[in-house]
Amino acid sequence: MAPSSTIFSNVRGAAWIAILGSAVALGGALASERWLGLVPCALCLWERWPYRIAIAIGLVALALPRRLARWAVVAAALALLPGVALAAIHVGVEQHWWPSPLPECAAPSLGGGSIAERLARMPATVSKPCDEPTFLVPGLPVSMAGMNLVFALALAGFLAMSAGTQRGTA
Repeated sequence: MAPSSTIFSNVRGAAWIAILGSAVALGGALASERWLGLVPCALCLWERWPYRIAIAIGLVALALPRRLARWAVVAAALALLPGVALAAIHVGVEQHWWPSPLPECAAPSLGGGSIAERLARMPATVSKPCDEPTFLVPGLPVSMAGMNLVFALALAGFLAMSAGTQRGTA
């Protein structure tokens, strides 16, 4: 039986999808900051790390023999799962279902002491509260965290399906 030429049967193609899909997610986040003026919250910044890891694993997969590259694609899919979990947590925080697990998401307590002491306790950079959703498209009820949840889940699922359909031949 001749191997099919679809992306699902090509481990190198799956590695490229891991790299490019993750780069698109990171590039979209950076572009929304630079050109749309959106400010990321602490959870947003944490959600970017799995994409960086998936890019690194995808690059390694390109250099590995096919059989090992398949396992690297599996590792890239697994690396995205914490991003899915973080995005789900973020959506819950935005919907006020639970508080953020990160202390950076809460407003700083500046009470007590002199004005100089209060100023010294202020954060060096302005941060956005994690419970205020950012909507890329006004009128659409899906926040950036919600879009990230769907994208990370779809990318991880695609990579897992792709690795699962690989043949054992070299």
